[in-house]
Amino acid sequence: MAGLKIGEVARRTGLPVDTIRYYERSGLLPAPSRRPSGYRSYETDALHRLRFIHRAKALGFTLAEIDELLTLGRGEDMQAVRAAARRKLADLDRRLLELTRIRQALATLVERCPGEGPGADCPILAALNHGEDSRE
Repeated sequence: MAGLKIGEVARRTGLPVDTIRYYERSGLLPAPSRRPSGYRSYETDALHRLRFIHRAKALGFTLAEIDELLTLGRGEDMQAVRAAARRKLADLDRRLLELTRIRQALATLVERCPGEGPGADCPILAALNHGEDSRE
């Protein structure tokens, strides 16, 4: 398989055409060759790279982190790849703790709200207006 148009690449990877173009502009995906008509012509390695990017994003990696992984993947240092994955795991753990804290705060506010009466008396709105349970 050689010389796929961008629409076919999009169908095979499940990524929108605009996303593929964005990855090209950002340098995550090398620019493909062009046909005489001007259409992009993608090779098999582009499909593999796009699938890699898509799976890495699904695991929470940012585009900068994905770029780092792609760079590390060309080298011989598996320890560096593991370290990058550990950093992402630690970041996810921090975010989970923060989301748990936010959820608990919101659950408390929901519990305090009787769910009836004028909106001006709502404890949820009062907390949001007055900074209760905020990080300020």
